[in-house]
Amino acid sequence: MIGEAVGVEIDSYEQEQAVVEQIRDGSRRIREELSKVIIGQREVVEQLLITLFAGGHCLLTGAPGLAKTLLVRSIAQVFHLKFQRIQFTPDLMPADITGTEILEESTDGHRRLQFVRGPIFANVILADEINRTPPKTQAALLEAMQEHQVTAGGVRYPLDEPFFVLATQNPIEMEGTYPLPEAQLDRFMFNVMIDYLPEDEEVDVVTATTSRRPEPIEPIFGSDDVLRFHEIVRRVPVAREMVRYAVRLAAASRPGQAETPAFVNDWVSWGAGLRAGQYLILGAKARALLQGRSHVSPDDIRALAHATLRHRTLIGYRAEAEGVTVDDVIDRLLKHVAVPTQ
Repeated sequence: MIGEAVGVEIDSYEQEQAVVEQIRDGSRRIREELSKVIIGQREVVEQLLITLFAGGHCLLTGAPGLAKTLLVRSIAQVFHLKFQRIQFTPDLMPADITGTEILEESTDGHRRLQFVRGPIFANVILADEINRTPPKTQAALLEAMQEHQVTAGGVRYPLDEPFFVLATQNPIEMEGTYPLPEAQLDRFMFNVMIDYLPEDEEVDVVTATTSRRPEPIEPIFGSDDVLRFHEIVRRVPVAREMVRYAVRLAAASRPGQAETPAFVNDWVSWGAGLRAGQYLILGAKARALLQGRSHVSPDDIRALAHATLRHRTLIGYRAEAEGVTVDDVIDRLLKHVAVPTQ
């Protein structure tokens, strides 16, 4: 299969297996450290790790009090990355995120503009409750997320690498929230939904948090390791039919196309763009490595379909009137698009 794959091949079978074992062992150690403070939410943790290993950004959606902030902070500690938390509020200004120019007077009496860096100059940015602030301030993240830089006064300031934006948002129907623009939503690799824990796990959380302080999280990797993981993920071979499957899933969500299924034309106003296929494949590569495999399978793509497509697919009034959610549409898409047999 490697000979027919898209991408760069690993030099030998022995080297390939060594890389797979390294990633799988690293994933196990990360989960062990996170388990000191995070109980349950296994799928959420997996999707966050996939995002970081693939070099993307992630949007976490859930009600307040579900440990979204704690999870992001803990992951930054595991990877020993510089962490900054930005609390998004209605009065937050773009300069409060990116930084601003101030007028300084030097010792010789001359005045000059000096750029003071904002909190976005870090490795892991927690954009907490990102939909609590108006779109103008939300848009301050666009250049940083796409280009990994900030422009102020015509000067470009590169951000530290690796750079991740892990944003949290409350459900949009809650009071005092603003929908994120489609252009910004598309910059997020995944939209991960965090729900309430099962009763037994919630009992464990309450018991643990009211009896003793959690053990400190030990750093396992550094920034150089994360950048190396990005390169390794991109070298994972993927068969052309797997790429075609990801592209067809994304394309099937677009209404008005020749191959669009009828239920999409009825329920969907706007479908996923090109980034959906890219992130499905990139995420599937990272997932394969985290599970100890050196190739992508259809199950990898299907497992990430909801997280990749749900914020890129806009349902219409008819779907809302019939009680159809975007996840219902994605479920139908997974049944509609034929799965590769090889």
